[in-house]
Amino acid sequence: MSDSVTRFSSRVEDYAKYRPGYPAAVLDMLKAECGLNEDSIIADVGSGTGILSELFLRNGNRIFAIEPNAPMREFAERSFREFKKFVSVEATAEATTIDSSSVDFITAAQAFHWFDRGKSRAEFARILKPGGWVVLIWNERRVDSTPFLRDYEDLLLRYGTDYNRVRHENVDSEIAGFYAPQTFAVKSFENLQHFDFAALKGRTRSASYTPEPGDPTFEPMFSELLEIFNAHRTDGMVIVEYDTRVYYGQLTA
Repeated sequence: MSDSVTRFSSRVEDYAKYRPGYPAAVLDMLKAECGLNEDSIIADVGSGTGILSELFLRNGNRIFAIEPNAPMREFAERSFREFKKFVSVEATAEATTIDSSSVDFITAAQAFHWFDRGKSRAEFARILKPGGWVVLIWNERRVDSTPFLRDYEDLLLRYGTDYNRVRHENVDSEIAGFYAPQTFAVKSFENLQHFDFAALKGRTRSASYTPEPGDPTFEPMFSELLEIFNAHRTDGMVIVEYDTRVYYGQLTA
């Protein structure tokens, strides 16, 4: 999508602070299923502010964090400047600039739906070592498991600027084709966030499809968000539920 690189530039602080992380169980699964160890070299493509990169850095891995958006990339560089195995790369999924056959894993968290699928697949096949793995991850917010989440989804549908167009679920049908002729596996893990209203507002503002200050719908949307929060809060908090879905497989060059 034409604005995929720039659309998060004004949302970096909220994105880094309020987006959910990824369960440690993801690491355990990749160790058991794909042979991940601390010596594995990882290209985290569309790495953003480094939410997934951090999980692997703390596992001891060398990370090439590939991110074209300057504000997000610079945030990660500040956050991980003490990690000697963190390498920040100004590049895209379609042209990573890193060496051929140089990485054991390629990861893309909350990012694959922004890529040109054909060009990124060719690039991934180029930079992977033989037997390497491509791991696509999304924190999929549940939209109807609780009354709060149903009301929250309705709010996004009514006020989101291009919510239906950019939802990552739109590429679910393309994942099999991306890995073909190889197969892939899927694992899912529960992931929860507990929010007071300030945090819920920050989480909402981190989404690229919500109106920004100055937009005529900004104040009405966040006024309704407060009403929804007040209607569903327990001890001053609401829970946002996710399924962390992990697709993993290998590519044929």
